[in-house]
Amino acid sequence: MSGMWIVLTGVLVACSCSLLGCFLILRRMAMIGDAISHAVLPGIVIAFLFSGTRDSLPMLLGAACLGLLTVWLIQLFHQSGVQADASIGVVFTALFSVGVVLVSLYAGKVDLDLDCVLYGEIAYVGWDLTALTAAVSLPKAVVMLGMALLASVLVISLFYKQFKLIAFDPALAAAVGIPVALFHYLLMGLVSMTTVASFESVGAILVVGMLVVPAATAYLLTERLGAMILYSMLIGSASAVIGYYAAVVFDASIAGCMVSAAGVLFVLAFLFSPSHGVVGRIVRRRTAAAG
Repeated sequence: MSGMWIVLTGVLVACSCSLLGCFLILRRMAMIGDAISHAVLPGIVIAFLFSGTRDSLPMLLGAACLGLLTVWLIQLFHQSGVQADASIGVVFTALFSVGVVLVSLYAGKVDLDLDCVLYGEIAYVGWDLTALTAAVSLPKAVVMLGMALLASVLVISLFYKQFKLIAFDPALAAAVGIPVALFHYLLMGLVSMTTVASFESVGAILVVGMLVVPAATAYLLTERLGAMILYSMLIGSASAVIGYYAAVVFDASIAGCMVSAAGVLFVLAFLFSPSHGVVGRIVRRRTAAAG
């Protein structure tokens, strides 16, 4: 039963992250998830100081606020002339450092350390239950990640055309009257929510990996956004399942094996993709040279 909950949690993380990761990849913002996952640490500490508890809701709200602040600062610096990658690097390292200082000053004797907040342990998801009814209890991670996935699916489904046009041509989207900034922050809000919903259960490593790798793999396999989203979710889910059983066999980190499995699938797509694969390009060049 514990293994089933671990796999289900990994699949929920993979689906939630890969859905949003497709839009991040297309907008060349792949590392924004990594930035958010580190920069929200001050929000978690501040939420703990105000609430006096480590309950999930205050932590989620504090982290989400800092996630949106992170995105706003990155956008502000970028619009002021700083390169996008430099803006991300400056903001997330500065905010993460502030969070480390706050932890050392105010939460050093509390179960609120960096391992707890950022790295988590997916193997324990089956132990932390939340009661839905008097007779039904589910792992808290499954409930939170399920809600995050549902929210992302609903928002993306309702505004799919707008997100699609902004991902491929934001200038055209603005010209036809779509509020590009609003949808940008809506997408970043979903990324923040998905990231912070996963902290205590699976940790930032798995979240960052699933935000980037399955979507990048799907990008190599298709040129249609709808197919890319479907492929990325399937690849992420397969990575979670393969990674779990690999971790059982090798007695290794479950989250690490899941991301490693996703990396192996990416390498296979990089080599053998029909349109973008290295092997396919070599074969086509040799065929053209022989002809």
